[in-house]
Amino acid sequence: GFFQSYAVEVDVKDASNATCLYAKWMMRFLIKYETNNSDYKNTALNLSSSVTHNGSICGNDTQAALLTVQFGEGHSWSINFTKNNETYQGDFITFTYNTNDTAVFPDAKRKGPITIVVKDTMHPVQLNNVFVCHNTDSFEAENVTQIFWNVTVQAFVENGTVGKKESRCRADTPTSAPTVPPTIANVTTASTTTLSPAPTTVPKPVENPDTGNYSLKSGNKTCLLATVGLQLNVSQDKPLLINVNPKTTSADGACGNTTATLKLNDGNSTLISF
Repeated sequence: GFFQSYAVEVDVKDASNATCLYAKWMMRFLIKYETNNSDYKNTALNLSSSVTHNGSICGNDTQAALLTVQFGEGHSWSINFTKNNETYQGDFITFTYNTNDTAVFPDAKRKGPITIVVKDTMHPVQLNNVFVCHNTDSFEAENVTQIFWNVTVQAFVENGTVGKKESRCRADTPTSAPTVPPTIANVTTASTTTLSPAPTTVPKPVENPDTGNYSLKSGNKTCLLATVGLQLNVSQDKPLLINVNPKTTSADGACGNTTATLKLNDGNSTLISF
């Protein structure tokens, strides 16, 4: 498979031994960490075959539900869910990785657990519905990329029975077929007048981006050069293409002994960094 990892299935019970929180998913972590030589390495942290869910909480109208799992040598991951009148949704994701795990971090400079918290982007889900997302989703923060796929989850399960109706994530929802504009072939008319198809407006193609020359200096010496034309493709509600304009874009960053970072800024916003 593309990702080598174990699936996790958690079935949290309430005091009457009825299911109150159910989840099954796959996840993987890509982590950049500093080594004893003060350079940086990338490593992958996968789930082990042995996962516990100590501390998971059912939740209620006034208390958030908590799904938390522990795996490997001191690693843990959790998400809490909040409930409104008719919906529930994920709130915050907390991930802790332990650099004392020498199998994953053999030469980490910083030792011990490191915790990061990110805001979940899950949309509100109708109560009694199961949230399903087979496509890959990811969160990136503080040198950690969290990757999820094949997700099935329902918080605040009622009567101990996981719902049968699914609420799909946007990535799983197929796009609708494009509307076919009327032409002479598909317009029915009783008139004998010859019809001509209405003129269609062809969208203006986005031109190739202008090439920019960007450089960084370390003292009086140039340490990084980049000659590149850049175009950003943002796919959210609809695709959006943005050309990076070299005339309004400045370069920032730093050069080190083993790494260099180039940041391209437009005003006060960082467009992209390498």
